[in-house]
Amino acid sequence: MNDRFCRAILIAALLLPVAACTTNPGRPGAQVTEGSRARLVLMETTDLHSNIRSYDYYKLSADPSLGLERTATLIRQARAEFPNTLLFDAGDTIQGTALADYQALVNPPDCKHKLAIHAVMDALGYDGGTIGNHEFNYGLPFLAQVTGQNMNVDGVSAQRCKGPDFPLVLANVFSARDGNPLYAPTGWIDRDLEFVDADGKAGMTQIRIGLIGFAPPPITLWDRRNLEGKVLTRGVVESARQFLPALRSQDVDLVVALSHGGLDASPYSDTMENANWYLSQEPGIDVLMLGHSHAVFPDPGNPKSRFADMPQVDNQRGFVNGKPAVMGSFWGKGLGLIELGLVFRAGHWQIDADTTHSEVRMIRNADGSFVEPDAEVARLVEDVHQATIDYVGTPIGDSDFAMTTYFTAVGDVSAIQPINMAQRAYVEAYVDSNFPQLSEVPVLSAAAPFKAGFGGATDFTDVAAGNLAIRNAADLYLYPNTLSAVRINGSELKAWLEKSARFFNRIDPALATPQELVNRKTPSYNFDVIQGGIRFGIDISKAAGSRIVDLRFAGKPVAADQEFILATNNYRASGGGNFLDPDSSRVLFHSPDMNRDVLINWIKQEKHLRLQDHGSDRPWHFVSMKTVGPITFRTASAKLDLAKKIGLNGIKQISMDEAGMSTYAIDLSTRP
Repeated sequence: MNDRFCRAILIAALLLPVAACTTNPGRPGAQVTEGSRARLVLMETTDLHSNIRSYDYYKLSADPSLGLERTATLIRQARAEFPNTLLFDAGDTIQGTALADYQALVNPPDCKHKLAIHAVMDALGYDGGTIGNHEFNYGLPFLAQVTGQNMNVDGVSAQRCKGPDFPLVLANVFSARDGNPLYAPTGWIDRDLEFVDADGKAGMTQIRIGLIGFAPPPITLWDRRNLEGKVLTRGVVESARQFLPALRSQDVDLVVALSHGGLDASPYSDTMENANWYLSQEPGIDVLMLGHSHAVFPDPGNPKSRFADMPQVDNQRGFVNGKPAVMGSFWGKGLGLIELGLVFRAGHWQIDADTTHSEVRMIRNADGSFVEPDAEVARLVEDVHQATIDYVGTPIGDSDFAMTTYFTAVGDVSAIQPINMAQRAYVEAYVDSNFPQLSEVPVLSAAAPFKAGFGGATDFTDVAAGNLAIRNAADLYLYPNTLSAVRINGSELKAWLEKSARFFNRIDPALATPQELVNRKTPSYNFDVIQGGIRFGIDISKAAGSRIVDLRFAGKPVAADQEFILATNNYRASGGGNFLDPDSSRVLFHSPDMNRDVLINWIKQEKHLRLQDHGSDRPWHFVSMKTVGPITFRTASAKLDLAKKIGLNGIKQISMDEAGMSTYAIDLSTRP
């Protein structure tokens, strides 16, 4: 029986709920005796976000710092190094690049063809995966089609289309129609395993690996437009307890949790976004393969790792509450790897913690170079790659200024104001046509810098002055959100701004040592900049939650009960990021139009963008303070001239760091 036929049988079994499967009647291979030992390597990718090629479709240039085509090289190297391996994916796979948008929104594959990302993953021989929150961004009909899954959900075709060859498991998302899981909650894989018995004699047997998958429960808020009334979610721990007993009854040796979530030791709730610290405590879970947080775990030697001081977390060897775990970076930048030391006891293979460890192998080498890409990957996606390049080159207008996020943290709005102006224009027109009684209520708009250096020197929005194309709008607005409008009062506006101001660390003016301006634990997409006539100061000498001062609209202090309409996106309007209570009564309307399309259409209408009119309205400033020591922040190297050109004062570059990033200082006594 050839290997491909064996995989087909296993895939069919995994797509069924465990309760429908039968107990394994016996495993082929040599008889395994007590005390025999083996090594099994579990590999993981996560948060690929459809970064197949090492390519930036917004800059139309190669980017060797990311891409599954380079992770593929690490996968092949690991398979050559270890005889027993399995490869999994932890979600957020099909969305995130212009290529993904092209396949989902412009030229979707028909029912008989796979997505490009799945074609590549099949060629690499993935053994299983789960579903992340961004899988739902394009809607359930598209997700059902491209994953080949019959969901029994309103509005979703019952036709089974071509999905990936590997199984997808998901235990905590259910159809509102019949209460059944959207995907098989669990499954198993039987895999040949080389071992050595207690006398040193080598043999071959089979090991049975159980799988269970999880998505973040808040997806029903984040993607309410696509999911409301169609799916239900349950807590990660509750779902594990529901499905693990049946999985364990199938004679599995180990259970691997493929969980699209991170680690959070704060008190548990059934809506917890990153609940795997608690999941690791469940006795039926043996191994955790994590994601969602766009982080590396374990991250030994990094004292600033978010996991370094977390209780019951070994950030050196990769254990959480005594269970081996890994999180393999994001965008194809790394490969998570758990090397399991196994010992045969009481009729099953069990993990020997002393001979087990986790690691993340990065595509960036220690000398700053990158591993070579796997040439086969580029060949597999060449047609859709070129089609995407053609699509994003469609012209839409021009600009006399560069729109960048290099200095967003210190006041630059060049990459944010066009978004806010487009959103405001859309909402104002909609209100005039549909809610004339609200036509006198001021419309504000919120937007955030999606790319601000988290992923390194290439992870910034940088739209050059000159001609503008669709790719530039996609660089400014990265995600396929849809526009929403909410009604808020002055008190809620201030609370929203206070939440954004958590992007900054608290500064002690008397401290002589350098202090970092930006709180690295707060992602830039949670730094909302609100425009439309407001002005305010941020006093970062104060504690988070009490930093916004002198908040004014049209020159007058904002009253607590003053009414506003705020243009935002469906994620924020549904409670994403906890900027606003997820109260549907606040929502004025959910638009069917994506924020990015709103921006594209606005640029087409404006035609010519000018710095004075479209990129220099700074609504906020730091409250002036004299500090004894320097206040530092990091951004791309050699950008000081840009800061001066757009009128930012009191900024200087003080050191050049590695990989194209540098440390700058800002004089907080100088108002920009």
